[in-house]
Amino acid sequence: MKKILFATTALIATAGMAAADVRISGYGRFGLDYNENNDRVGNIASGALNGRSETNITSRLRLQFDMSTETDSGVTLGARFRAQAESRDNAPGGAAFNGARFFATYEGFTLQVGNIIGAVENATGLYLETRTAGVGIDGAGFESIVTNVNGESFNWDAYSSAGVGANGVEVLYAAGAFSGHISYSEDNGLPTSASRVAANMAYTFGDWTGAIAVQDSDLAFEDKTFVSISGDLGQFGVRLAYADNDGIDKWGLYGNMDIGSASNILVYVTDEDAVSAADVVAGRNDNRDAIAGSNNREGTGYGIHYSYDLGGGASFEAGIRESSWDNTTVQAGVYFSF
Repeated sequence: MKKILFATTALIATAGMAAADVRISGYGRFGLDYNENNDRVGNIASGALNGRSETNITSRLRLQFDMSTETDSGVTLGARFRAQAESRDNAPGGAAFNGARFFATYEGFTLQVGNIIGAVENATGLYLETRTAGVGIDGAGFESIVTNVNGESFNWDAYSSAGVGANGVEVLYAAGAFSGHISYSEDNGLPTSASRVAANMAYTFGDWTGAIAVQDSDLAFEDKTFVSISGDLGQFGVRLAYADNDGIDKWGLYGNMDIGSASNILVYVTDEDAVSAADVVAGRNDNRDAIAGSNNREGTGYGIHYSYDLGGGASFEAGIRESSWDNTTVQAGVYFSF
């Protein structure tokens, strides 16, 4: 749905050089966010309140810069980086440029380095089928994702919109109904280097797509296995997802339905296990929640999202979500792409 705002083709005045392409695209979103967690205890150990209002304005403006050129041998070389400004839950924010991702593509293979996507992040069926990839106007904490459990959220490599990213390497391949992705990163900022290696595969058969992703990490609690099956039933879409998060199981059932020509409604329910017995051992603290500094999030979560197409790349987005740890959020706002 993204439209190109600005495009140029620079014809380099050197024999044998191919055309270069620079594109700018992006989106904006703004609205209201009610989050009852803003009025809860912010630091369990000290009992201090976080001092934020339950209802705040949430907003984001993103500009995405994509550059590419093609060599005489048919290899496409390029890069991507972003400029982004946002505010959530009235927390300190601001504008920032992120780290660049570079790529080389030939036929069905793509090699990427730098601020990589990450194989788990890129797994088919991981996120909600909404414009924000979550509930409401800014995702509402993305509790709907089965790889987010017990306060351990986004502990996998992913393209960072405001930071340098993983600074890793990955290979993607697509041919017909099959796609595959392998990624690797190493954090040299720790006392000892820690690596993550991940892979995903997906295959589409008719109106259905099956996917699997795995991650092996040197860091505690980051090993993951994710599977999903999703299908298109005309005006209905359905998806079942499961993840083993280093001993914590989480299931998700998702469905969405078109209402007329301009509206869509999505509902989901997730169920999450408690901290596994393997975590209550010497050397791994009393439990994982003590490390995360949060209450146990075992239980059922659910949400509902509504979208209305306003035309011209704009839409009205609204949603309500109840997390497994009894946190309620309600959001509504406008999303527009360019």
